[in-house]
Amino acid sequence: MQFLKDIFYLFYPNLCVNCKIVLLPNEQFLCIACKNELPIIDDNEYVNVTLTSTFYGRVPVQNVRSFLYYQKGGITQKLIHQLKYKNQADIGSFIGDWFGSQLKESKIFNNVDYIVPVPLHPKRQKKRGYNQVTLFGNSLSETLNIEYKPNILLRTSIAKTQSLKQRFERFSDNKTKFKLVNNTIFENKHVLLIDDVITTGATLEACAHELLKTKNITISIATMAYTQKG
Repeated sequence: MQFLKDIFYLFYPNLCVNCKIVLLPNEQFLCIACKNELPIIDDNEYVNVTLTSTFYGRVPVQNVRSFLYYQKGGITQKLIHQLKYKNQADIGSFIGDWFGSQLKESKIFNNVDYIVPVPLHPKRQKKRGYNQVTLFGNSLSETLNIEYKPNILLRTSIAKTQSLKQRFERFSDNKTKFKLVNNTIFENKHVLLIDDVITTGATLEACAHELLKTKNITISIATMAYTQKG
């Protein structure tokens, strides 16, 4: 069996998502050099306040954490692109395992009851074959020992791809709708809402407003990446 794997690897090698060199058998998605270049976000008070301030005056959230800075043309963008559009769903686990270990050490989400993903519209999920945050959420769930709860928050409309929108359109878009199928399941609970990237925060804000229809709910947010301003 290993012989067949070696032959397959010879003709169809795994390449680094960023620099495209052939990966060694013990490397996953990124070569060691590119992995060391990942723009991991520092877990400090200034940065955490900056992340949370994205939602100030818009929706009440307790804590916001993100793992990687996202810049156009950067390593993070390439990873997310492969995750969302190139059938590389396992990148979600790759990021989730690493980020989850960081969050576990910080103990920031020790009082969270459920992890809830930003949902895809069923038509878009059928076309893609998966929600890009599912394996990310499963990994966080396992590492943090918090129940992953999909299919409670649903998307009821399809919005344009974020990259096709102008900044103002993202803030003013009222076409993206979400719906809770149960308004009581999260009563008196702390929910961790997860997504791939925070850009303007509009999608997460819309989800949070729907979740806030639940009595006495607390919301925190965790994402794979955060778009650096400027």
